[in-house]
Amino acid sequence: MTIRVLLADDQALLAGTFHILIDASDGMEVVGVAEDGDQAVGLARTTAPDVVLMDIRMPGKDGLDAAEEILRSEAPHRPRILVLTTFETDEYVTRALRAGVSGFLGKGIAPAELLGAIRTVAAGDMILSPLATHTVISRYLAVPGQSGAVPEALGALTPREREVLAQAAKGLTNHEIAELLCLSPLTVRTFIQRIMAKLDARHRAQLVAIAYQSGFVRVHQPPSPDARR
Repeated sequence: MTIRVLLADDQALLAGTFHILIDASDGMEVVGVAEDGDQAVGLARTTAPDVVLMDIRMPGKDGLDAAEEILRSEAPHRPRILVLTTFETDEYVTRALRAGVSGFLGKGIAPAELLGAIRTVAAGDMILSPLATHTVISRYLAVPGQSGAVPEALGALTPREREVLAQAAKGLTNHEIAELLCLSPLTVRTFIQRIMAKLDARHRAQLVAIAYQSGFVRVHQPPSPDARR
């Protein structure tokens, strides 16, 4: 099955590079290119993409507003949105996750990582950059009284579910966890779904936050301020 990708980026050179990269990859094709948020919303309706590769800062409607509109749509086919931006700020990460995007990455990633991220979100999984993951952790840890019964719920996890949660909290994708734990990606996905149900997590980002917030996984070396520049 071919993954249909819609590009939304106002930088023509960058969008052209992504276009060539994706079209040259087996099992992917670009079905449209938008130069601003309004075009992205319109093309998402008419081209039925599986994944929208969305920039944030664009003329007119920005990428996050466009993402919110696309994901609120009642159309029978709603794409998954992968945000790719130069600006990995806490505000953008928070807005993106609230909108319901499936991924948030910086534009400095390698071509192979980008293609892997597109496949990850197309498969129904979530992927976050290290800075985005740190933002999620920090936001949840900063809110008092959030832990509640989480430790008790964690006690209901099986040993294998706890292994999977520990790796997911580090930001590993299902395929990476599968390789590390000698499981199939489908099995890992099933484990993730079970863990989310037990911990009452609505999405993978919240699952990661719960793992750190409860102390199940601890923050060792958060990114320094200089790493955000």
